[in-house]
Amino acid sequence: MRAEDHRRLVIVGASLAGLRAARTLRERGFTGDLTIVGGEPRLPYDRPPLSKQVLTSPHPPAGVELPLPEGLDARWRLGRAAVRLDAEARTLTLADGALLRYDGLLIATGSAARGWPAARPAPPAGVVTLRTWDDALALRDGLVPGRRLVVVGAGFLGGEIAAAARERGLDVTLVEAAAQPLARAIGTTGGAYIAALHRAAGIDLRTGTTVEGFLAGADGWITGVRLSDGSTAAADLAVLALGGVPSAGWLVGSGLAHDGGVHCDPCLRALRADGSVVPGVVAAGDVARVPQPLADGERLTLGHWTNAVEQGAAAAATLLAAQDPAPTLEPFAAVPSFWSDLHGTRIRSVGLPAAADEARVVEHDLTARRLEISYHRAGRLVGALTIGRTGRLASYRSALEQRLTPTAATGHGSGAPETRPRATLMPSSSPAGAVGG
Repeated sequence: MRAEDHRRLVIVGASLAGLRAARTLRERGFTGDLTIVGGEPRLPYDRPPLSKQVLTSPHPPAGVELPLPEGLDARWRLGRAAVRLDAEARTLTLADGALLRYDGLLIATGSAARGWPAARPAPPAGVVTLRTWDDALALRDGLVPGRRLVVVGAGFLGGEIAAAARERGLDVTLVEAAAQPLARAIGTTGGAYIAALHRAAGIDLRTGTTVEGFLAGADGWITGVRLSDGSTAAADLAVLALGGVPSAGWLVGSGLAHDGGVHCDPCLRALRADGSVVPGVVAAGDVARVPQPLADGERLTLGHWTNAVEQGAAAAATLLAAQDPAPTLEPFAAVPSFWSDLHGTRIRSVGLPAAADEARVVEHDLTARRLEISYHRAGRLVGALTIGRTGRLASYRSALEQRLTPTAATGHGSGAPETRPRATLMPSSSPAGAVGG
């Protein structure tokens, strides 16, 4: 029996990344004690449908639980979030006061929906966010044909909610502070294309506009949204789609560097503020800030489905390898990817478009619903995005994979350049992992 079979491994986060990590641990031969902690009272479930199929389903949807691998043999601590980590003592405290001791810890707590700023007056009833299965069911019940919905934030999540509501027959106003939807994530040309899709679907898209406040009736329920352009958008319901916040606040006092997510080295090991490795602790998914080779090693969080899957497996492998007397650790270097569904089209991307300083438009046909853009940083390919041209992504992915090797290729794609400032973050804009690939 291998030494690790006597050890206690704990995964914090009953999430996609956490479940994939657990599966990987067992597949790699770990037979010791495995505990999975989750803040929600549910087994892990898939989040991409929350802003898509759940909202548009004509009947109350069935659950979206992720299948549990056969032989997982895990001890589940659900509905009891982790509230404190003592990395020196290797103990984890749960919300019910339970103390768990561990030999290895994998953090996969995902992200939370960004709410209305606490410094501003609290919004009235009827202003909601979308993060959990229960959030999605409540929002679905509110999407009654003929009602007026205001969505604040035209990122991936906000766009998907707006599209779903429009499909359900609501009057939808979509408010975006930037000049175009998704401009920070995919550039202004891609953003303008998405804006055209929204408007063609009958959505009242207000760009370059922010929310100043909310109006409410005598019953305290929202009746409208005051905008920075001086107008008011009538509303029976409003959704804040302002991005995600890595769920790392519970790590205060742990010794881990966790501002904007848990700081990790290339092998997904958690770091202290001085850059040293915290023994026995790794992180994966939306909560992990990991060096990205395509962004010159900049440490980023990526709120996408494929990232959660790949990092969950890689972090588990690191956790096991670190227990060997002479560990061989492999840096995480997967090519990021994501997808999003809007108005009958599928947006697909590989790489890091948000890290680019130049976008080259290869094809742009709004009538035929076709778009192809390659993204470059200092002249080198860092990403690509397509609509209606999914088959073309394979060559981009291949080129990006070569970039992650010592004999990397240097570019792909052509067309009229669109120059824009470098972005440093692919924003998390869906319920943790709801945008994926």
